[in-house]
Amino acid sequence: MSRYTGPQNKKARRFGISLRGDGKDIARKPYAPGQHGRGQRVKISEYGLQLKEKQKMRFMYGLSEKQFRNTFEKAKKMEGVLGENFFKILESRLDNIVFRLGFARTRNGARQLVNHGHILVNGQKIDIPSYILKVGDIITLRERSLEHPSVLDALSTINSRVEFVSYDDKKKEGKYLRTP
Repeated sequence: MSRYTGPQNKKARRFGISLRGDGKDIARKPYAPGQHGRGQRVKISEYGLQLKEKQKMRFMYGLSEKQFRNTFEKAKKMEGVLGENFFKILESRLDNIVFRLGFARTRNGARQLVNHGHILVNGQKIDIPSYILKVGDIITLRERSLEHPSVLDALSTINSRVEFVSYDDKKKEGKYLRTP
């Protein structure tokens, strides 16, 4: 099965959180989709809760089942706590850092920017969204993409950034400072 490309709002309503990050996807209908969405929920088993959390992560980061499993296996081989290692790998993906820097409004938008070749990492064009960044990498926009309307729109609406990236507004470049 490949990456989920269906209705995002339906998945957000199913999980009860905003997968896009802006909250618009669950603001209008804050209940689960379907005929029985407003009714009483049956108690979910422990397995069901774990599966729900796993699927939430998959849809939030836009991963296929195979990518998710491979990332988990990579995190298992690292030193330290498994859950923290897993989040470090997910948060250091190129599409996620582009989203965190504010070049795109959503992770899907950041994924598309990377796929279309608008992003440079240390001066080289990288068009693989799952590229894992190293600490100290510099992320910039291509010269022709500096005036891209969606990028300008996203940069104008950003109000805060996470502390593990820095952004220079004059150069329109970001730096991956440390692992989250």
